[in-house]
Amino acid sequence: MRLLLIRHAQTPSNVGHLLDTRIPGPGLTGLGERQAAALPRALAGEDIEALYASTLIRTQLTAGPLAAVRGLDVIVRDGIREVSAGDLETEPGDSERGQVYMRTLLGWAAGDTRTRMPGGESGTEVLARYDAVVAEATADGAGTVAMVSHGAAIRLWTAVRARNLDVEFAATHPLENTGVVVLQGSADAGWTALTWADAVVTPARESGPTGRPVDFG
Repeated sequence: MRLLLIRHAQTPSNVGHLLDTRIPGPGLTGLGERQAAALPRALAGEDIEALYASTLIRTQLTAGPLAAVRGLDVIVRDGIREVSAGDLETEPGDSERGQVYMRTLLGWAAGDTRTRMPGGESGTEVLARYDAVVAEATADGAGTVAMVSHGAAIRLWTAVRARNLDVEFAATHPLENTGVVVLQGSADAGWTALTWADAVVTPARESGPTGRPVDFG
C-alpha cells in the first residue's frame, strides 16, 4: 500500500508558536485555508482511494478540499491525532518547558517509549493508537491512502516504523504545514519512506505543533 501522511495546514497556534493539542483545537488561518485549497492540485498525481483525518478540526478542514475534488468521505479517527502535550499545553514551543515536549518525543523515537509526557501519554500509547488506524487502512485493501495528521505524530511514527528513517532524521527534518511523507508497505511487512515533504504546498519553515523548528542539541 502507498501511504501519504499529510501535515495539516496552518493554524493560529502555529503562528503563535504554541503547543496546542487539545480536541477539537483551532481552525485554519487564511494562509491555512489557501494551503488546504491547493492540496488537491499538489496531489493530483496520487490515486487516493481513502482519506483519513484526526479528531482535531484543523485536519478535517485541511482534508475537505481534497475530499470534495476526489469525491471521498473523510474518515475521522482519534488514533492519528497529535501527541498530547498534557501539562505543557499552550506553552511556547521554544520555552524551557515547551522544549520538554520534543525532547520527550525524540526519546520515544530512540526507543524509550515507556516514558510519559508530563500529564499526557506514553510513547507506547501514541504508537499503538497510530498503528491501529494504519492497520485499519491496510486491511481495507486500498492501493493508496492519505491521512491528514500532525507534525509531531508523523515524525514520531515514521521514525519508529519506517525502516529507512530514525531518530536523527526525525530530529533534523521538520515537516511544514501541508508537507507530505510518502511511504510504501503494509502493517505486516513494514514501511519504507519514499519521499519526505516533496509535496509542500506553501513552505513556511514550520515543525511540530508549535510551527517552529526546535534545537535538539
